[in-house]
Amino acid sequence: MNKIENLKILYSEEQIQSRITEIAKELNLFYQGEEVVAICVLKGAVMFAAELVKHLEMPLKMEFIRLSSYGSSTSTSGKVNAVDIKLPDLNGKNVLIIEDIVDTGLTAKFLIEFMGVNFNLKSLKFCSLLDKKLTRKVDIEPDYYGFEVGDQFVVGFGLDYDGYYRNLKYIAYKSTQY
Repeated sequence: MNKIENLKILYSEEQIQSRITEIAKELNLFYQGEEVVAICVLKGAVMFAAELVKHLEMPLKMEFIRLSSYGSSTSTSGKVNAVDIKLPDLNGKNVLIIEDIVDTGLTAKFLIEFMGVNFNLKSLKFCSLLDKKLTRKVDIEPDYYGFEVGDQFVVGFGLDYDGYYRNLKYIAYKSTQY
């Protein structure tokens, strides 16, 4: 594993916090005080979700699901593995999915289709910390996102490489492979 100091900061802690506040303001305007069920996709989105919900000004419940498509690799496997996707009855609810990154779009597509098949939602919004449009394999876009990233592999602020680097307060990349 490479040392943390070899990473290059892409987005600082201050930039991330500022953008989270902006997204929260947009969400507060959209929901107008209506109750929301925020679904955090573990493990990568946990830091983003925790910071985001602090700024949301409506009755809010949080749920957590666990999906995987990377394993120990720096590129997606192309298959979404639903590790734990148990959810309460969401019929008639406003649902906000909170994800760390939309890369190929396969996980986002899986989740949106899963919600549509299993629940009759009042509304469904998809919010991602990062949007990697260059690698998209399906036609899907997050409703809200923090930053657009290029084709580099990013870590920090919840995003990991083989389980490491989630605890960084910033988002970083390494120009060469790990």
